Amino acid sequence: MSSKAVITCALTGVLTDPAQHPVPVTPEQMAREARAAWDEGATVMHVHIRDQAGGRGHLPSWDPVVSAEIQQAIREACPGVIINHTTGVVGTDYQGALDCLRQTKPEIAACNAGSLNYLKVRADGRWAWKPMLFDNPPEKVADFVDAMAAVNCRPEFECFDLGIVRCVEMYRRVGIYGGPLDYNFVMGVASGMPADAELLPVLLRLIVPGSAWQVTAIGRQEIWPLHRRAAELGGHLRSGLEDTFYLPDGRKAESNGALIHQLATYARECGREIADAAEARALLQLH
Repeated sequence: MSSKAVITCALTGVLTDPAQHPVPVTPEQMAREARAAWDEGATVMHVHIRDQAGGRGHLPSWDPVVSAEIQQAIREACPGVIINHTTGVVGTDYQGALDCLRQTKPEIAACNAGSLNYLKVRADGRWAWKPMLFDNPPEKVADFVDAMAAVNCRPEFECFDLGIVRCVEMYRRVGIYGGPLDYNFVMGVASGMPADAELLPVLLRLIVPGSAWQVTAIGRQEIWPLHRRAAELGGHLRSGLEDTFYLPDGRKAESNGALIHQLATYARECGREIADAAEARALLQLH
């Protein structure tokens, strides 16, 4: 258990339409939202890159130049910040994600640790989107881990289901990755682990002892008891407009800052302090 909580802000996400929700897209918007989260205690910023062309801000981009511009804007707004870069790509062409890692050299990058049927069903029984496989076979994981190692970037293993949690230890055993482990339990995706706080003790029995861990909770008001339980059990904390738009009382969050404020409140109510940037680097064993 960590006595101090490292807080990550997931600033924007992959596909959320800025015409419908207050998600940042441009370097200036990303920096502004990062600063709002920073002021509330977040020291890690999880970054997705969007297409910067007019009317295309709802689409993802893997342009290393745009990635570098956004990271630089965030670093200038939040001196000492830790960047956590996305790598999530469906399919076998993930060169763009590798290029972003190699050229921008973030301190941390998400490493999706296993495959998932990414599904959701509407109330009328129709698929919410065309069923898809979020494919992350071991060879893809190894490619990302190798790219991260080349730039001294630490993988954060994203785990959407219990079996994926168990895979992380196997990657150690076969030599894919041998460094400090950081698990991110992604909970609330309809076809993955539910956002259920009662699952946390089970998950903690499955991780390598001594590993860092946090929860990404996807949903509305139902996610907040899960965040509170993660704080109680000593996990690090994450939220942001990628994960939810709603505060515990049902109000819609207009900024990442309000979501991070709630996480920091939970940590303090559990008797934990919020790690500053230097403390976060030490706790996450970043160099």
